[in-house]
Amino acid sequence: MSVATTSTRDLLETPVLKSAISKASRRLMPMLVILYVVAFLDRTNVGFSEAALGVDKGISAGAFALGAGIFFIGYALFEIPSNLLLTKFGAKVWLARIAITWGIVSACFAFVQGETSFIILRFLLGVTEAGLFPGVIMFLAAWFPNKVRVKMFAIFYLAQPFSQMMGAPLSGWLINIGDQVPGVQGWQVMFFVEGMLAVLAGVAAYFFLINSPQDAKFLEKDEKKALLDVMALEDGVKEETGPRGVLAAMKNGKVWYFTVIYFCLQVAVYGVTFYLPQQVAQLTGQKVGLAVGLMAAIPWSFGIFACYFIGKAANTVIRRRVWGTGLFISTGLCIFGSAWAGANHIPALGIVFISLAVCSFLSIGPIAWSYPTAFLTGTAAAAGIGLINSLGNLGGFVAPILRTSVNQITASDTGTMGVYALGVLPFLAAAMMFATKRFRNKADELLEQ
Repeated sequence: MSVATTSTRDLLETPVLKSAISKASRRLMPMLVILYVVAFLDRTNVGFSEAALGVDKGISAGAFALGAGIFFIGYALFEIPSNLLLTKFGAKVWLARIAITWGIVSACFAFVQGETSFIILRFLLGVTEAGLFPGVIMFLAAWFPNKVRVKMFAIFYLAQPFSQMMGAPLSGWLINIGDQVPGVQGWQVMFFVEGMLAVLAGVAAYFFLINSPQDAKFLEKDEKKALLDVMALEDGVKEETGPRGVLAAMKNGKVWYFTVIYFCLQVAVYGVTFYLPQQVAQLTGQKVGLAVGLMAAIPWSFGIFACYFIGKAANTVIRRRVWGTGLFISTGLCIFGSAWAGANHIPALGIVFISLAVCSFLSIGPIAWSYPTAFLTGTAAAAGIGLINSLGNLGGFVAPILRTSVNQITASDTGTMGVYALGVLPFLAAAMMFATKRFRNKADELLEQ
C-alpha cells in the first residue's frame, strides 16, 4: 500500500474532515440544487407548450423538434469556453452570470412570434446556460473528496426530479392561470414567470456560493486544513497520472470514451423528458394542464429516492461499475416497456415503466461523472468535463429528431416506434460501462480502502 493511499485513508477517517464535509454540504448544496432545478425547468418546460405553440404561432412538429434540440448545439459550442472562464472568474461570479442571462432569455419565450424566433431563442438558451452543469461538477470536485463525491453528485442530481415534481404541476398551473388573463396565453405566463425565477436564483448564487475551501469562512482552521490536505493529495495523484492542459484532455481516449457513454444517457433522458407531458396525456386521454402535470410528476418522485440512495451506496469502483451497467440495461428495457404499454392502451403500466426508467437514468448520472473527475484536474478538468458534457448533451439534440423521424418513417400513429428507437442506445452504454473494469486510476484505489 502506498504512503499516499494510507495518508488519504487516515485523512478521510478523521472527525475533523467529516465535520468539514458536512458543513460544506449544508452550505453549498441547497444553492446548487436550486440553480439546477430552475435550469432543468427552463430547458424542459417547452414540452408543456408544444400543442399551444402549434395552434397560436403555427409552429410545426418538425420545427418544434428542431427548436427543442438546437438548445444543445448552442450549449455544446460554448461549453468549454464557459468552463475556462469559470476557472478565471470563479464559480460564484460565473454561475450567477449564467443563471441571470439564461433567465432573461427564457422569459423572452413569452414573446415568440413564429418558428424562426422560437428556434433562435432555443439556441440562445443553450448558449447562455452553457457551463452551468460542468461548472458545478468542477466546483464539487474541488470541494469534496472522491470517496463522497458520488453522493454529492447525487444530491445535485436531485434537482432533476425536484424540478419535474414541482415544475410539472407549476407549469401546468401557470398555463391554467394564464389562460384566464385577458390578452395573454397561458404558455406566455409560464415562460415569463419561470424565466424570472432563474434571474432571482442567479442573484442569490452570488451571495451563497464560495469559490474554494480556502475562502470558506464557515470552516474552522483545522477543518479547512483537513479538507485542503485531502483535496491536494488527490489532485497530486491526478496531475501525476492524468492529462495536463486543455489539448491533452481533449485528445485523451478516456475522455472520449465517457463522452459516448454520456451521449447515450442523454438520448434516454431527454427522449423521455421532452415528451413526458404529451406521453402522459396520450396514455390518460387528457389535455395537457394541471392534471397531466401532477401525473407527470409521479415518475420523478420515485426518482428522488433511487438517485440519492444509489448514489450514497456507490462508494467503491466495483459498485459504481455494477450499478451503472445494471441501470443502463434497466433504462433501455423500461423505455421499451413504456412504448409497449402506450401501444396497447395500458396507461397504469405505462406510468410504471416511465417511473422505473426515470429512476434508472437519474441514478446513472452521478455514477457516470465519478469516472472523469477521478483523473481530471485543473484546466484539463475544465476542458475534459466540458467536452464530455457538451458533446454528450448533443444526445438531447438527437433524441427529439430521432423520435420524430422514426415516427414519420414508420407512419406510427401512437409514436411507439420512435420511443423504441430511444431505448436502443442505453444498451450500448451498458456494455461500455461494464468494460470500464479495464480502466484503473490511482485515485480510484482510494475508494477501495
